[in-house]
Amino acid sequence: MKKKYLFLIMLVIPLWWSCGKEDIPANGEEEEEETIDWNAAANASSMTLVNQFWNSGGNYFNTDNSGNTTFQYWPNAHALDVLIDAYERTGNTEYSTYFDRWFQGVKAQNGNTWNNDFYDDMEWNALAMLRAYKVTNDTKYKDAVLELWGYIKEGWNDNAGGGITWKKGMEYSKNACSNGPAAILAARLYQEFGNEEDREWAIRIYGWLKSTLVNPNTGAVWDNINSNTGEINKEWIFTYNQGTYIGSAVELYKIFNEKAYLNDAVKAADYTIGSLVENSVLKSEGTGDGGLFKGIFIRYFTDLIQQERLDAPIQRRYLQFMKLNAETLWEQGTTQPAVLFGPNWRQKPGTSTGLTEQLSGCMLIEAAALLEKEELLN
Repeated sequence: MKKKYLFLIMLVIPLWWSCGKEDIPANGEEEEEETIDWNAAANASSMTLVNQFWNSGGNYFNTDNSGNTTFQYWPNAHALDVLIDAYERTGNTEYSTYFDRWFQGVKAQNGNTWNNDFYDDMEWNALAMLRAYKVTNDTKYKDAVLELWGYIKEGWNDNAGGGITWKKGMEYSKNACSNGPAAILAARLYQEFGNEEDREWAIRIYGWLKSTLVNPNTGAVWDNINSNTGEINKEWIFTYNQGTYIGSAVELYKIFNEKAYLNDAVKAADYTIGSLVENSVLKSEGTGDGGLFKGIFIRYFTDLIQQERLDAPIQRRYLQFMKLNAETLWEQGTTQPAVLFGPNWRQKPGTSTGLTEQLSGCMLIEAAALLEKEELLN
């Protein structure tokens, strides 16, 4: 029996050894995993935004890259955000040269005013122009932001206990999308200019949002409450509402250095990456407005990742999630060489796509490049 076992072992050893040798290259060196140059990828995607969507006659970004020149106020705010991302990352004036033209074109297309019926749309533009002011120190952006902030504060009323309404004439509808960005804006205004009233606004808006539209057990952010009926729409849970709640919590954390705010952000982030995904990649939320939702989440999720007091295991988990999503989009969901993105980050869009879907893809690739630059993503 012993001889039989010995014979079998002698047969197995060569087989195991030969299988192992097949995995080793002929030169004896291990093959390195191919890595993506996120800086180059971000340059390609953000320049595509300009080259295929910019309306040079009207000085704004078109609805798609296939001839639809319809102007959309709120997506243009996020297009400016992407240009600022690229400019901050590279210092390349090829991006910043569009800032002034965007400022002129968007205001003109909006009826030669920044005022708009949708409070969330004004908030997006105010947030983007506050960033433009910070990178250019051009006071016209600051003046526009403060003008918008004045309009936005008028949207607060006592229906449903407070909160900023979604749309003029619909004062009964209090939405996450009109309160999360407003809280971020108020907090950033305070940090930039030191007005105590802005800090109080940030606390008030955030407090209302958290107590009214956030599930305290899961971190899910519900879409809206109808003050006429008291009904909360708990079926609509979108990535962008998760993102702006995270963003507002992070901004208040920056002001007060209280980890409770960071914990709020982590709970909402954990819900998002655990529930609003398909196989760990953020799910498609459609075209049109929904095409922008994932990118907005990514923007504020990236800000959370960079907070120094974020627990190391949580940061590592979030970075793994970001890397998987960015690699999946770039390798599976990008039409090359045109560098176009669609609503499904696992599926190439072909030769035509919408501005909102392209923006979300740009935001993800820019975020990957930023995290790589800061030596967090490897």
